[in-house]
Amino acid sequence: MNIILLGPPGSGKGTQAKRLEARFGLLQISTGEILREAVIADNELGKKIKSTMDAGELISDKLVLEVIRSRLEEPDCKRGVVFDGFPRTVAQAKALEEIKRAKNEKVDVVIMLDVDDEALITRIEERATSAGVHGARSDDTVEVLKHRLQAYRIWTAPIIPFYEDRGILERVDGMKDIKQVSSAVNKIVDTIKNN
Repeated sequence: MNIILLGPPGSGKGTQAKRLEARFGLLQISTGEILREAVIADNELGKKIKSTMDAGELISDKLVLEVIRSRLEEPDCKRGVVFDGFPRTVAQAKALEEIKRAKNEKVDVVIMLDVDDEALITRIEERATSAGVHGARSDDTVEVLKHRLQAYRIWTAPIIPFYEDRGILERVDGMKDIKQVSSAVNKIVDTIKNN
């Protein structure tokens, strides 16, 4: 099973991906985590990625697709994956379709977590505060979030009609508490799995 979690930055995609991973035995593929690992490596590529992420900009499609293709070849992806933070552009969505088609696979469902901007800003502020100075991600600031939201609207929001046209987009109210969101997400996945 191949699932995509869509939603603006801070909407809870990572949390829901981890819950799907635990419940259904799927593997969470977080582009953000993969890219952050490159940053920790502190090589030339990592430094380039860090400056782009700190500015709230999107990493190039070419680089992201290279990372994703490589990751999908790993044996632990065979049982199914939850994409968290990928695809972020229509070009990436089309490329993922091609990657999956070449393996006689498909994206089974795209789950859109709908959350309003004010709630996202509050979540980011809370996440940064609870992490403390040393534990906070460098991209967890309101200023960076606002920039990321703008980038999301320009680049990622067009993916919504792309998947709606394919009849595989499901929407979940991401404003509810985590358990309610998880329940709604699980119900969608159970339905897909049982059909």
